[in-house]
Amino acid sequence: MFELVFLGTSASAPSIKRNLPALLVKRDEHRFLIDCGEGTQRQILQAGVGFKRLNKILITHGHLDHILGLAGLLSTLLRWETMEDLVIYGGKAALNRIQDLVYGVVLRGAQAPINLDLVPLEEGVFIDEPDFTVTAIPVFHRGPDNLGYIFQEKGRYPFMPEKAEALNIPSGPWRSDLVAGKAVTLPDGRLIQPEQVLGPFKAGTRLVVIGDVGDTSNLITYVDQADTLVMEATYLESEADMARQFGHMTAKRAAELAKQCGVKKLILTHVSRRYRERDILQEAQAVFPDTIIARDFDTFQIRRD
Repeated sequence: MFELVFLGTSASAPSIKRNLPALLVKRDEHRFLIDCGEGTQRQILQAGVGFKRLNKILITHGHLDHILGLAGLLSTLLRWETMEDLVIYGGKAALNRIQDLVYGVVLRGAQAPINLDLVPLEEGVFIDEPDFTVTAIPVFHRGPDNLGYIFQEKGRYPFMPEKAEALNIPSGPWRSDLVAGKAVTLPDGRLIQPEQVLGPFKAGTRLVVIGDVGDTSNLITYVDQADTLVMEATYLESEADMARQFGHMTAKRAAELAKQCGVKKLILTHVSRRYRERDILQEAQAVFPDTIIARDFDTFQIRRD
């Protein structure tokens, strides 16, 4: 299961009810901040999620509405929080701009008091934990090195206790080893193979987060069968030409991608002040009914049934 906390859902400029883009993804003790629009540190405080273990920041691209909040957030983290390491991941172009912001403005050439690492990403898995992975995927927006992110829970063969009971397998290390895929020899001498007590393979939860995007033609494979797709909807279809001009998505086109890829739920964000929320939702739901629009401080639990 992954938990989402939307800290900012506005496009380009903040509104009274929406801050600039920022999304917190949580998995057990792991916390990932995706993008960091201006004012994100205050949103973190208001959401009540705090700064603890917030040591991995994933950037979708280097436009200012997605990174300016790093200056204030880093200033707070470096001064007040007990954190040994902080890693910022992103494309090379975004990290070049972030380096200027961090070392030219926040630190002004001084040495960071913690281990601060800017890690350039290309397509592929860059975080591999025992039970989930995080993968960077290429996204077409204005400028180079734009990224989206896939959070993929690793699949498993579920333990079937009724099968174990039928085979009179005692509780203890024998069952644990079978769950781990190891054959065991029981005290009575019988050899039990894992497939005798494990059910069919069950794929893990799949969450895909896309930042600003103007062309989705390369995303079909990445988004396919996602449990949840988080995606921008900056424009309505009535202004599709403007959306293409600026490399953005309409609500209808986002919904078409979700429908084509067999996504279970579509969460729209990066909402423009020029539209009413109900008009955005109506356009998207006409194509893909299981669509919602995120608001600041909305929280969602993403799991595969």
